[in-house]
Amino acid sequence: MKSNTKILFLAAEADPFVKVGGLGDVAGSLPLALKDACKLDVRLVIPFHGAIQRKAFPFKRIASFEVPKPGKPIRADAFQVDLHGLPVYLISGAPIPPHAPVYTPDPSVDGYKFTFFSLAALELVRRLDWAPDLVHANDWHTAMAVYALSLHREQDEFFQDTATLMGVHNLPYLGVGAGVALNAFGLPPAYGSALPWWAQDAPFALGLLAADQIVASSPTYAAEILTPEFGAGLESFLKTRAETITGILNGINQEIWDPSNDDALAVKYSADNLAARAGNKIALLQELDLNPDAKIPLLAMITRMDPQKGIDLVPKTLRKIARQRWNAILLGTGTPEIEDAVRKLEAEFPTRLRAVIRFDAMLSRRIYAGADVLMIPSRYEPCGLTQMIAMRYGCVPLGRATGGLKDTIQDSLPGQPGTGFLFERPHPVEFAKALRRALRIYPNREEWRTIQLNGMRQDFSWDRSARQYAELYQSVINRRKGLTPLLRKDEP
Repeated sequence: MKSNTKILFLAAEADPFVKVGGLGDVAGSLPLALKDACKLDVRLVIPFHGAIQRKAFPFKRIASFEVPKPGKPIRADAFQVDLHGLPVYLISGAPIPPHAPVYTPDPSVDGYKFTFFSLAALELVRRLDWAPDLVHANDWHTAMAVYALSLHREQDEFFQDTATLMGVHNLPYLGVGAGVALNAFGLPPAYGSALPWWAQDAPFALGLLAADQIVASSPTYAAEILTPEFGAGLESFLKTRAETITGILNGINQEIWDPSNDDALAVKYSADNLAARAGNKIALLQELDLNPDAKIPLLAMITRMDPQKGIDLVPKTLRKIARQRWNAILLGTGTPEIEDAVRKLEAEFPTRLRAVIRFDAMLSRRIYAGADVLMIPSRYEPCGLTQMIAMRYGCVPLGRATGGLKDTIQDSLPGQPGTGFLFERPHPVEFAKALRRALRIYPNREEWRTIQLNGMRQDFSWDRSARQYAELYQSVINRRKGLTPLLRKDEP
C-alpha cells in the first residue's frame, strides 16, 4: 500500500468526540490504526453534533462553503482538531442543530441532517484541494456521499478516480423514510435498479448499490446478509453484488482494554498472573451484595436491552438452569418491556441476580474483570466488541454462533478448550444447553484456566484489521483506475 494513499473516512460518530454505539469505537480507532500501522493519509470527518460542541476540544475553523441544493444552497462550516496526529474535520450547518441528539427516531429529520453532512464532506475536501483516492463511508448516515459520487463522478475531474467503499455495521437500519430529504438535495431514487422498489430511495440501499466495494464488519456477517434471515429485505439485491462483498473483523484498542493497567479494577492482573483476577470477583460480589461465595460461577451480560441482543431470552434461560449453582449480573438500559422483565427476574432471584438498569462504563469494566461467563445471545451480531473485551479480561464469552461472535469465539467442548462457548439457535433451550456445558467445565479449574488464557492471548488489535483494510483499499483503488480487474469467485 502506498504511504501517500489518501483515505476519506466518514462516520456519524467517533470516540472520543461522541459515541452512541459500536460505530463510535470503529471510527475512533480504525483511522488511527490506518495512519499509524499502515502510514496512510487518512482524514476523519464527522458531524459537529451539539454533544461535541459542548466539550473542550481545541477546534479550529478551517473553511466556510456552500452545499449545493436545488433552490438555495446551504452554508456549512468546517472545523479541525488533531487526534493523536490524525486530522479530524467536523461539519456544522443549519441541518445539524446544536440542541439535537446524534440520532433521532425520525428518518426524515436524520435523512436531511446526514445527507447535508455527506455532501458537505465532499465539498470540504474539494475546498481543501485534497482529492481522496478512496471514500470509506459507514452505515446509512454517510451513504449519500457514495451515491452522490456515483451520479456525478464521471463528469467531475476532481473525484474522477476516487473509489468508494461502503461499510456495513448494522444492515437493518437502512434509513427508510429519508427519501424526501434526498429529493430535497437533488438526489433521485434509483428507479430501474436491482434494488427492491421500497428501497430505491433508502440511503443505505443506495450506498450499497453505488459503492465499488462493500465491507461487512465480520466475514460471517458478510455471508449472512445474503440470506433472508439477515438481509433486511435486500438479500436478493446483495447477491448481485456478492463478488464485491467481503468481511473484515473490527478490533479493539488493546491499550484501553488492558486488565494489567485498568484503574477501574480492584486488582490489576494479566495472563501471567491470572490468579490475581479472583480479587476482582470477590470485590464485585461485595459491591452488588450478591452471595459472596467466589466458587459459584458468576454469569454476566453487558448490553443494550434490545431484542437484537437476545436479552429477552435470559429470563426463561436462567429459569431452566435455576437448580444449578450460579450468580448473575445484568447491566444495561433499553426497551421498557425488557427492563421490566429483568427487574422481575431480580425479584425472583433476589440473592443470586442483580439487574443494574443504567449505563455504567466503570462497572462494566469491573464486570469484565470479575465475572466468569459473559452471555451474548444475540439474534444477529455484525461484529461485536464485547466478546473481544471479555476475552482480553479472562471472562469467558458464551454467545450465539452468528456474525462476529462466530468468527471470534472458538467453541469449547470437554477436553477440547477453545476460547468460549457457542450455540446455534436464539432460543432458551439452546442457550440453556450452552450454559450447562460451561457450568460442567467450570469446576475443572485447569481446563477453565486454559479457556481463559486462550482468549486472553488472541490478537484483536486494530493494527490487524487496519492491515486488511489497507490491502483491500489498494485493490479497490486499482480496480477503479482500471489497473486490475475484479476477480470472479472461481478465479485464483
